[in-house]
Amino acid sequence: MAHSKQALKRARQSEKNRVANKAKMSRMKGAVKNLMALIKAGDKAKATAQLTTVCKIIDKAAQGHVIHKNNAARHKSQATRAVAAMK
Repeated sequence: MAHSKQALKRARQSEKNRVANKAKMSRMKGAVKNLMALIKAGDKAKATAQLTTVCKIIDKAAQGHVIHKNNAARHKSQATRAVAAMK
């Protein structure tokens, strides 16, 4: 455990940030999973509408440094290609 005041503060900040980052990551994963479920169900209209929301959530995760910007670009690309491939 930390002993100095600054180390104790840093530990508090780190825990707070960890919880916030975990929530953002969980939100992103859930949104992508819901989109993939719509794609699997074959509902193109809903999947197209959901795609913009998913891309926005992914961008916010990258903006907050939860994921790397290239990782965000890859996720958005995969989601877009999956929706475009629907019949």
